[in-house]
Amino acid sequence: MANGYSSGRRGQVEASAPPLNGNIALVALGVVAALYFGREVFIPIAGAILLSFVLASPVRLLQDWGMGRRSSVAIVVVLAFAALLSVAAVLVSQLTQLAGDLPRYQWTIRDKITAFKDTAGGHGPVGRVAELLQDLTDEIKLPPRPKAGDAPAVLDHAPPERPVRVEVVDTGGSPIQTISNFISPLLHPLATTGLVAIFVVFILLQRNDLRNRLIRLAGSHDLQRTTAAMNDAAVRLSRFFLTQVTLNACFGVVVGLGLWLIGIPSPVLWGILAAISRFIPYVGVVIAAGFPLLLGAAVDPGWSMLLMTAGFFLVVEFLVAQVIEPLLYGHSTGLSPIAVIVSVTFWTWLWGGVGLLLATPLTVCLVVLGRHVEQLEFLEVMLGDRPPLTEAEIFYQRMLAGDAGEGFEQAEAFLRDHSLTTYYDEIALKGLALAQLDAGRGVLDGAALSRVEETVSDLVDELSDYQDVVPRPEAPQAEAEKAGTKRADGDADLDETLERADERTDTLPTLAEDDLAPDWRGAATVLCVAGRNQLDRAGAQMLAQLLAKHGLGARVEGAELLASNRPLPLDPSEVRLICLSFLDTTAPVHVRFAVRRLRRRFPDAQILVAAWGIADDEAEKLCAASRSSACASRLSDALRYCLDAARRRPDAGVLPSDEAVPRELPRASAA
Repeated sequence: MANGYSSGRRGQVEASAPPLNGNIALVALGVVAALYFGREVFIPIAGAILLSFVLASPVRLLQDWGMGRRSSVAIVVVLAFAALLSVAAVLVSQLTQLAGDLPRYQWTIRDKITAFKDTAGGHGPVGRVAELLQDLTDEIKLPPRPKAGDAPAVLDHAPPERPVRVEVVDTGGSPIQTISNFISPLLHPLATTGLVAIFVVFILLQRNDLRNRLIRLAGSHDLQRTTAAMNDAAVRLSRFFLTQVTLNACFGVVVGLGLWLIGIPSPVLWGILAAISRFIPYVGVVIAAGFPLLLGAAVDPGWSMLLMTAGFFLVVEFLVAQVIEPLLYGHSTGLSPIAVIVSVTFWTWLWGGVGLLLATPLTVCLVVLGRHVEQLEFLEVMLGDRPPLTEAEIFYQRMLAGDAGEGFEQAEAFLRDHSLTTYYDEIALKGLALAQLDAGRGVLDGAALSRVEETVSDLVDELSDYQDVVPRPEAPQAEAEKAGTKRADGDADLDETLERADERTDTLPTLAEDDLAPDWRGAATVLCVAGRNQLDRAGAQMLAQLLAKHGLGARVEGAELLASNRPLPLDPSEVRLICLSFLDTTAPVHVRFAVRRLRRRFPDAQILVAAWGIADDEAEKLCAASRSSACASRLSDALRYCLDAARRRPDAGVLPSDEAVPRELPRASAA
């Protein structure tokens, strides 16, 4: 992370990039039109792709146990579709039973509405709502209220004045036509299910071939990287969808058992509905709870069953959403909230109810493709929950706008979990490196550079109250929550980088005056000098602040100090070490010139070249070429070198030995 800032910058606009044109809009319209008019074909394909991700893990498990691919696929597909058909049969049975029982609950609903109207008194908004509900119930033609022991009701009305004419019409329906009328509504769902089964079988059997074709389309110029990305994406999607299906199925079982204990009719139906509805973001649980709540109000003459059902759903959903899901696959599906809403709206408009259920899984697949396929990166930017700009890019953008306030908010949030040195190393210096790239391309003039330097100076001054320590969790629960929140691939790599940076900060001591060698106890024993421009001075300011926090006196000077005709602002004999800050080391001649000039003006001082962000091997070459005392590419390395050099020793006044200098800082012979 400390190396190669330009390679990680996604927001940089190349001058040669072609402008957007109408071809992209035409292609997008063509894709949408194809998905809409070809939905009879694309819906089974999409369902098969998602189902194949779910079934891929069981297939691999059977193969690991020694079964062949075809046998594993056949067993898993047969069991899966047998389970789906069984669930469908149970749904039909439960719906039929519920439809027959509904007339018994209509009188309970009417009595509650009447009682509600009497309580409201007919005044105010509540009374008007009660009257509206009463009017609706009056429109419903209810049968006479049944009473225990009553004989069948006999109609008491006058006979008709004349006989009613009854005519029997022969429809000519044959048994075959009757069977056809019964089966025809089932043909379309059965055909779709059959297509899904066929596609699933072929996708699972030809998984490797399909992967290779996708790799060919994605980027065959780098087979190793593309293959690793595709395999990793497939495994992660498979685990995610299988975990989600298993979790939602368990949620449905728990809901069914809970409603059965409460006494809600048809609990199996509502358990299945809860498992299916949980695939719908945000409103799925509301849909799953709505019908049992209405039924609880209709069955129970009182309100206890309704309240128990509402409390049961609140507790179960809270445990699943806030405890179980974060432990299994983190708080987020990788989609931004607005992307979830847009995707649900789009797929529902495109494919109806099926699109509503498939919206989130399909969008997750698109985001994963955008994360691993370079040509589809725009999908992750538009739909993913990762910030569109990196922390370093946000820092640079705020500094460029002269907004130190928002930069401080960013720093404040970052410093809740990390040290100040880590913030400067991993965000601030990388943001300055982006500014240096723009300055090298000639898009930043002197005024912009000065504005960036002034804003960074204000930010560094605002951060002077923070200690350079790694914050610790206040309670074990905070650590558990942090451990339960799993990140995506790139975020996990960033977390690992930040942890290593914090570990380097943890090893840095804070020296008291008695810990310093006698000639290191002055107010400006360390001189932090900008190498070339204002950006280098900003890096020097950060280093000087950190040195002061660790017990060393430091002073910042601009690149003007390198001019031979400028009088020295301090006594050269007081300076023990000079840290020369560079953000641009593409021309080592400038570094060598600066080192030689400083050696003449401060003959007794060590010189540390701080080339922020270069690789360790490049730092070693730069150190040898410039003939400096040492080189560092991170603030933590420069701090360690300075603190070790200033520490009191029995041989005080002698330059630190090779064993005392940190191993990651290559040393060069003195000029």
